[in-house]
Amino acid sequence: MTRYLHTMIRVTDPDATIRFFELVGLKETRRFSSDQGRFTLIYLAAPGQEEAEVELTYNWPAQDGAAEEYTGGRNFGHLAFQVTNIYETCQRLQDGGVTINRPPRDGHMAFVRTPDGISVELLQDGRLDPAEPWASMPNIGSW
Repeated sequence: MTRYLHTMIRVTDPDATIRFFELVGLKETRRFSSDQGRFTLIYLAAPGQEEAEVELTYNWPAQDGAAEEYTGGRNFGHLAFQVTNIYETCQRLQDGGVTINRPPRDGHMAFVRTPDGISVELLQDGRLDPAEPWASMPNIGSW
């Protein structure tokens, strides 16, 4: 038997990434830090779906204060979340300072990025009729 546990992404600013995922609708479920390993693991999930977690891995800066730089967020692919109203979710993200890279012009799908550049797909539960300002909004950057 196989059971999905979580998806792990490395982050450079845990607080900013948690704020991002809270705007999507996830909540922190648990946290673990290792002084010896110099890392913190933060788990988030959609309410009622705690078995499907996103694990944020924060590797602490080196003793000299240098932080590790992560590249290739696009190479990861993306995380996907179903939402009850894609327009409301995108508006909440935009109001929170998040760029909507691929607006939900079709009332069904949008893409945004985490503070570390991880692509996140938002999928409407069902389909909404196209609506402004989303229907005529251009793509921004890549997703």
